[in-house]
Amino acid sequence: MRRHYLLLAVSVLLGACATTPAPLKSGNFAEVSLQAAQSGQGIGQRVRWGGSIENTHPRQADTCLEIVSRPLDETSRPEETDQSQGRFIACTPGFLDPAVYAKGREVTVTGTLQAPETRRIGEFPYTFPRIAADHVHLWPKRLEPDYGYPYHDPFYDPFWGPWPYRPWPYYW
Repeated sequence: MRRHYLLLAVSVLLGACATTPAPLKSGNFAEVSLQAAQSGQGIGQRVRWGGSIENTHPRQADTCLEIVSRPLDETSRPEETDQSQGRFIACTPGFLDPAVYAKGREVTVTGTLQAPETRRIGEFPYTFPRIAADHVHLWPKRLEPDYGYPYHDPFYDPFWGPWPYRPWPYYW
């Protein structure tokens, strides 16, 4: 019986760790793909898209982020994948510091689709879907995995000491 309580407590604690931030949950979001938005479909509908920042353009009244789109996971965070449907532009009122909203940072944006605009990526003309963002959620940087003792210790020697790195039993 105690195991059941322990399993229940662990599952509740783990479930609490992976939640969607409140501003990203609220509202009905339309399922509009980037390709459909590039052709002008879905204008005026609320969407929730995310990805990694490619460029940040602060202007007089607003800041526009050029974002490489990536699929969102169950918490609305962009997945770590090379999969992308393309790029989009999200403009939000006010100033967003380009040092904080830097290239490579992950964001999730909610807002209203506007008419697409054409800009250049290098010399290639590209039609960007545009979002009038009411919320831009900047995700914390992902930590690199820590693989433990032998991988990060520059003085590690597998033939020194009795503990557990010998391929044969150690007897004294």
